Amino acid sequence: MNRLQFEYLKHVTDGLDRHAVLNELMAAYGKDVWNFAFFYTHSREMADDIAQDVFVKVFQQLYDFRGQSSIKTWLLSITRNTARDVLRSAWVRRVVLFDTIRTRSHHSPSAERESLDKLMTEEIWAVVLKLPRKLREVLLLNSHYDLSMQEMADLLQVSIGTVKSRLHRARAAVNRMLTETSLLTGEEEWT
Repeated sequence: MNRLQFEYLKHVTDGLDRHAVLNELMAAYGKDVWNFAFFYTHSREMADDIAQDVFVKVFQQLYDFRGQSSIKTWLLSITRNTARDVLRSAWVRRVVLFDTIRTRSHHSPSAERESLDKLMTEEIWAVVLKLPRKLREVLLLNSHYDLSMQEMADLLQVSIGTVKSRLHRARAAVNRMLTETSLLTGEEEWT
């Protein structure tokens, strides 16, 4: 389903089949919600639970959506708030590593290239996951979800200037940590 077709949610009426709308939202944004929850919590199990909770909340609040933001921003905001609530609870346990991100190439890379790409991806994600949550989330929202500065500011409930500052600090911190790692291991410097 084309994301533009979700604009009709701004004009939702009580006669609309909420189950059908929920199914469409889950199909279009379920992966984004789960990935954001996983990135926020570092736990597959918590991401599963959070994603389920998010769509239960969406089902309950479907007619409350006012269209003041995009559907994606609304869903990620609910995801963020749900994840924060879960992380505040007493039973939270953390997991450190992220699954490997598959490279998108048109030809089949060699086994050596795949191995090096996997190691590089894991190294980058390990560095990103070490960032403080405020820096990590703006980096993810910008790089992975491609949200605008205004959308990130609305989602995080901060000013655009704060978003820009956090994004700059996040990028600088990742670059610094990768450079330090490369200097320690004698590899090429990250720029």
